Amino acid sequence: MSGSNMGDWFGGSGSGGRGSGGGWPTGGLWEAMENLRGQFEQKVGGTRMGKGDVRSAVLALLAEKPMHGYQIIQEIDDRSGGSWKPSPGSVYPTLQLLADEGLILAEESNGRKTYSLTVEGRAVADAAGDRSAPWEASSSRDSGRATALPKAGIDLAQAAAQVGRSGNPEQVKQAVAVLEEARRKLFSILAQD
Repeated sequence: MSGSNMGDWFGGSGSGGRGSGGGWPTGGLWEAMENLRGQFEQKVGGTRMGKGDVRSAVLALLAEKPMHGYQIIQEIDDRSGGSWKPSPGSVYPTLQLLADEGLILAEESNGRKTYSLTVEGRAVADAAGDRSAPWEASSSRDSGRATALPKAGIDLAQAAAQVGRSGNPEQVKQAVAVLEEARRKLFSILAQD
């Protein structure tokens, strides 16, 4: 993003982009942060996981212990080193399908469904036990390239968004300068070859 676009990045100079953050422009900030986050979350080099991978991951995790859906998502994210965090829109339908197939049971307790394997589900999970877990395959394909960098980029975007929401105009100006310097330093890394 060029320096000339940084003003647009933080909401432009028109009144149409003004939010509630101290009377200065914030409308474009949210859009820019979402675009940046989306760019970092795009899977690099074919690492986007398929439906079968979600199914395999769920079965592998439930073979270890019963879990609720959010725990499954977090475990996959943690075990893949941040390179794969399936969405609730892929995990919960998979859980429902596995329940429909009789491979898992759902027990509700304290307003949460906890899933566990049935005897049939354990047999399917055990049969797949000799293959590497889907999150391991994701990590080996990424070779670290798509793990730490996207997480750092997302963290940076979140910090910039926080300054955009809570900072005064001088703090926003300082944040823009920091982001411009970070961009220059990142490109200088590539120029070192």
